[in-house]
Amino acid sequence: MGIQYPEKMSCQKSIDTVFEIIKEKDDLGAPASYIPELAHVNPDSFGLCLSTIDNKQYCQGDAQEKFSIQSIAKVLSLSMAYKMLGAKIWERIGVEPSGSPFNSLVQLEADKGIPRNPFINAGALVICDMLISELKDPQVEFLNFVRDIADNPQLDYSPKIAESEKSVGYRNMALCYFIKSFGNIKNDPQDVLDFYVLLCSIEMTCVELSQTFLFLANEGRKTNDNKEVLTLSQAKRINAIMQTCGFYDESGEFAYEVGLPGKSGVGGGIIAISPKKYSIAVWSPRLNAKGNSYRGMKFLELFTTETASSIF
Repeated sequence: MGIQYPEKMSCQKSIDTVFEIIKEKDDLGAPASYIPELAHVNPDSFGLCLSTIDNKQYCQGDAQEKFSIQSIAKVLSLSMAYKMLGAKIWERIGVEPSGSPFNSLVQLEADKGIPRNPFINAGALVICDMLISELKDPQVEFLNFVRDIADNPQLDYSPKIAESEKSVGYRNMALCYFIKSFGNIKNDPQDVLDFYVLLCSIEMTCVELSQTFLFLANEGRKTNDNKEVLTLSQAKRINAIMQTCGFYDESGEFAYEVGLPGKSGVGGGIIAISPKKYSIAVWSPRLNAKGNSYRGMKFLELFTTETASSIF
């Protein structure tokens, strides 16, 4: 039987044990070299941090090293849009798994410009468009939103990573202009694209990332002051979309192997949520064939088995 979380020594012992097991195995895959700046990251980096809703933290490896959270930021932009606009956002975006790569154009034609969910690139672009329409200074106000829920005024964008992604973002340009042709992008596509690559460039450590996402483990409320970020219903729905759509066309595999709501990014990060218990951030830059962290997926699979902390 697995070690029972959340006894203090048991949790750290389980993290240490699983970390060493995964570290000893071959780290397959490769970093996301199609974004030039990400190719400079040490591919052997491996860190994690688990933060509990009673504000304890358990870390291992390179937990204090910053990395680009990339598509994990889509959960935060969705949270902000959902908080501001409520259920109206679902008039322009779906909640179904796509079954296709994250940058696919295929379904947009059949679905008349309505992205299947907010975590594929097309969906995240529509969310960015919503925020641009609602905010006076989207880049500043979104960053302030993230800093507030993280209780960390030092969090910031990486202009270098944003420019690097923008320099090769032809598929995202195609997506944005294609959605515009259906009338589901209301603002200038270039403004939407600029905002999108900037929010994906946010850098965090595993410690910061796990702390930032605690509100989704705590029924939509910050853990330090109980301030509401989202309603209970909204937090439930975002966790549900993370469960079914957070890993693109590997979402079913993640649900099957790990059994937690989560979201990946091509920077090698993964965030996973155990409702009413913890959030855990894992970072390892080598990606598998589906674009998700190879070691991150393996760690979480073994960790939730060892600790019996799957939601199923």
